[in-house]
Amino acid sequence: MARRYDTNDATDRVTGLREAASAVRRGELVVLPTDTVYGIGADAFSAEAVADLLDAKGRGRNMPTPVLIGSPNTLHGLVTDFSELAWELVDAFWPGALTLVAKHQPSLQWDLGDTRGTVAVRMPLHPVAIELLTEVGPMAVSSANLTGHPAPEDCDAAQEMLGDSVSVYLDGGPTPGNVPSSIVDVTREVPLLLRAGALSAEELRKVVPDLEVAN
Repeated sequence: MARRYDTNDATDRVTGLREAASAVRRGELVVLPTDTVYGIGADAFSAEAVADLLDAKGRGRNMPTPVLIGSPNTLHGLVTDFSELAWELVDAFWPGALTLVAKHQPSLQWDLGDTRGTVAVRMPLHPVAIELLTEVGPMAVSSANLTGHPAPEDCDAAQEMLGDSVSVYLDGGPTPGNVPSSIVDVTREVPLLLRAGALSAEELRKVVPDLEVAN
């Protein structure tokens, strides 16, 4: 039976974050608010938990799960060949709605799907998400919807779709909007905007003037 906690209530927030952290450590799934939409998350280093996340969404391995982190410093242990331009994007837009696709450390023991040696990583601008990520470390997080359905802007919509496949729901009220993060590939010499979301190419070019845009 799924448990749900109102993170706008001080007591419920403490209990909910504790229960969510315990669930993640047990390899279970949680739903959490972010600065874009609600996400469904699991321990990034538990292949079984990530597989359960993909199953809950009805999503294949060909659409690997992004990773959310609680601090830019966490990047040092996750990625390699991270350019100065990539760090400038981090400095300018994190925490926030920018996902960076980078080469992950080859030594990492994780299975996020068919990633071809890369990871899509972001630090969200949401206090509940950051608090949970700080407690449990990197999490595989995808939008908390069934594949093909709209990404949820509130906890009710997420719970209606995902039900008891999730152990803990953290209800932070409506999210600021349903615009997804922008995705930039920083594995190349010149960063490439793969998806324009909350951040436009014009905004990103203030930091990376030569930014290219995928067709």
